[in-house]
Formats: sequence, C-alpha cells, structure tokens
Amino acid sequence: MSTESRPSPDQRYAAFRHAAFRNYWAARFLMTFATQVVSVAVGWQIYDLTRDPFDLGLVGIVQFLPSLLLVLVTGVVADRFGRRRIMALATLMEAICAVVLLLLTWHGLYSPLPVFAVLVLFGIARAFFGPASASLVANLVPQQDFANAIAWNSSAWQTATIVGPVAGGLLYGLSSEAAYGTAGLLMLFALLLILGIPKPAQRSETDKPSLESLFAGFHYIWREKVVLGAISLDLVAVLLSGATALLPVYARDILDLGPWGLGLLRSAPGIGALCVAVWLAGHPLRDHAGAVMLFFVAAFGASTILFGASTITWLSILALALLGATDMVSVYIRETLIQLWTPDEVRGRVNAVNQVFVGASNEVGEFRAGTMAALIGTVPAVVIGGVGAILVAGIWAGLFPDLRKVRRLDKRE
Repeated sequence: MSTESRPSPDQRYAAFRHAAFRNYWAARFLMTFATQVVSVAVGWQIYDLTRDPFDLGLVGIVQFLPSLLLVLVTGVVADRFGRRRIMALATLMEAICAVVLLLLTWHGLYSPLPVFAVLVLFGIARAFFGPASASLVANLVPQQDFANAIAWNSSAWQTATIVGPVAGGLLYGLSSEAAYGTAGLLMLFALLLILGIPKPAQRSETDKPSLESLFAGFHYIWREKVVLGAISLDLVAVLLSGATALLPVYARDILDLGPWGLGLLRSAPGIGALCVAVWLAGHPLRDHAGAVMLFFVAAFGASTILFGASTITWLSILALALLGATDMVSVYIRETLIQLWTPDEVRGRVNAVNQVFVGASNEVGEFRAGTMAALIGTVPAVVIGGVGAILVAGIWAGLFPDLRKVRRLDKRE
C-alpha cells in the first residue's frame, strides 16, 4: 500500500473544503444515527410486545425487501431526477414514519402489525435514499478529492452505527416516545441540511424509459469486469463469513460475558472500521488497489477464523476489531471503484444493484451462519466461513485478473 508519509491537514480534510460535501456528510451522519435509534427502539418494542424472536427477524426482512423489489426503479429515479431531491423526499418520508411510530406508541400498541406496516414504508424510503445518496457524493467534490470523501463518508456511517444503538438503548430506557421523537427531529434536521446543498451538476438520461434503461445498471456491471469483480467479491465473502448473527451465542455461551459483553462484541468491528476510515482519509491509497483489496478480503477471512476459534475475551474483541478494519479497506476500495469507474448517467442504477447485493450478503450471510451453527455448531460455522472468505479471495484473483491488476482508483489503466 503506497501512501504519503506525512499528509497535511489540507489533504486529510480535502473533501470538507466543499460546503456541499459538509452538508451532505452531516446529513448522512444524522440519518444513519437516527435510523439506528429507530432500529433499536423497534427491536425492543416488538420483542417486549410478542416475546417471539421470529418477529425480530421480520424487522430486518421487511426493511430489506423494498430494496430488492424496487431495484429497477430506485436506480432509474436516482439517474433521471435530481439526487438531492430524491434524498430530501426519502428523508422526509423516513421522518414521517418515525412520527407515526411515535403516535402509535403514544396511543398504545397491542399488535406488531402496524409497526411492520410502517417499517415497509420506512424500507421503501431507504431503498430510494441509498442509491441517490451514494451517487450524489461524486457530484459534490472534484475527482481528486473523491477518495477522501469516501473515507470520511465511511467514517460518518461507522461512527453513527457505533453510537446510534447506544443512544437508542438509552433513549428507549427513558421511553419509546423519546426514542422515536428524537429520531424524527434528527431526520428533519438532516432534511434541512440536504435542502441546503447547492444543486449539483448531474448527467441525466433524457431518452424515454425502456426495458433496456431499467436494466442498464445490471448490464454495465456485467460488462465492466472490474466493477463486477469488486461487487461480487464483497457479496460472496460476506455471505460466507458473516458472523454477526452469532455474537449473542459467543457472548452468552462461549465467552460468558452477558449483555454488556455483547455490546462490546457488537461495537468492536465498528471501532476497527472507524479507525481505518479516518486513517485512509489522510493516507489515500495510491497504487496496487486491486491486489490490496484481494489481500484484505483474505485478511477479513483470517480475522473471522481467529474470532471463531477464540475463547479469550480480549482476543475475541481484538479479532472483531481487525475484522472491521480489514473489511473497511475493501469497502473503501469497492465504493471508490464503483463511483469513479461508473458513468454518471447510470451511477444511480449501479448503486441500486450494489445496495441490494450488500443487503443480500448481510441478510443471507446471517441466515447462512445461523443455519450452519444449528447443523454443525457455532465455532465450526464461523471458522469454515472465514476459510471460505480466504478461498474466495484467491478464486476471484484468478476469475477477475483485471481487478487484480487495477493500480489506481481514480483512472483506468
């Protein structure tokens, strides 16, 4: 990994020189934070109401399905209409959902069905928000500052996913109304920040929508083997080695930590990822990007094996931090490749497909981990998954030589 040894403050914060990105970064942070608060509050509320773990699984599924079912629509909308406008409308819809959850709780909740109905709408809003927001960042900063913007954007997401669940739990401890009310206010504040972003330049398609344009994102990914390799590498590696769903088993039965320890385990990957994201903001990747990505996917698998086999608390936490750190490097490279190597007029559709792939790898990966753990045991399920990620890195190096040979992220060679 070739980087500058002593980055100046201007290099570390290059993306923040642009007012539009500052608004965007703050809005993304607030939206992710608020979404985490809602997720924690809904989970606790549903489980308090039904005491059925199956309902907790439904909470995630009903929010993911809209991204899958609307993948052909959300990307086209992000490419044909103003991405800032789509972000704003989706944010407004999410804020309304938070207010509806507040009102349902205020008047007394006796069935989870109204909550699931609201979560479907929440998922629809997130399905439109994702491709539009991911595509917009490339329109807010010049190309030379884009890698820095990706790193800081990732740091905002990681920070919010670490702090948000803690805040959600504390707020829910006060009352569920406090949690939903706070989330709604944060979303409205994010809406104001988004509306404050100057209208960015965006290349949009003007041709009449057709079946070909609907599938343009899939077609582009299939043709561009570097992008296909990057997206599919993450999909398969996370699908095989995801262990998040099994953390409660480790906290309770293997490490004997209890609920507080579970919180430590859940936060460790985010802390590792955040540290790497901040480091990458000041030390952008300069060379051998494809080889570095493949190496760190293999390192992700090795960290998974270390965690799976560990029975020592500090070592398990360290392994999870390394897992998050190695994953952050591959995420940084993948996201930068997707945004910079994709033409602006199809960037929304490509990001919509990427969003579905990432969501599918997480959801299906957790299902894979749980199923294997039930069949062969928790530790073998995690360790085998880590071995699978290492094998995938090697196989993908052979299947996608163009990805392996990519040197710089900001240009094709």
